[in-house]
Amino acid sequence: MTHEAINLTLGLGAIGSMMISGLLFVIFGQVTVRKLRKDPATRSLLGIEFLSGWDIVSASSALSRPDWLTWRLERGALRGLFADSQALKAHTTRLDRGLAQACYWGMRFAVAWIVVWLVAIRLF
Repeated sequence: MTHEAINLTLGLGAIGSMMISGLLFVIFGQVTVRKLRKDPATRSLLGIEFLSGWDIVSASSALSRPDWLTWRLERGALRGLFADSQALKAHTTRLDRGLAQACYWGMRFAVAWIVVWLVAIRLF
């Protein structure tokens, strides 16, 4: 394969992964986070919203992180920045948690794909 073909393949993969993760982001926000925002018991548990939609990222990461990392983050000095994972797990279904994991890991994969693409552009 030529360098242009490699860059094109990586670029299309990066764009495709961004599109898929964006779609999962919107679906998770509309299905799960909307339900959590309407419930007065969970509205304040979504963490701080720096930007519009940040609570969607916070909720998906809280429902997807390993327990040991969640334990460390929620007991640290910056605990107000993160969503309360135990409360969110109590108020969500298995489908919601699966959608949260797909959204969270899809965003992580898209960022990794973009980094690989940018490195490949600089190398070739």
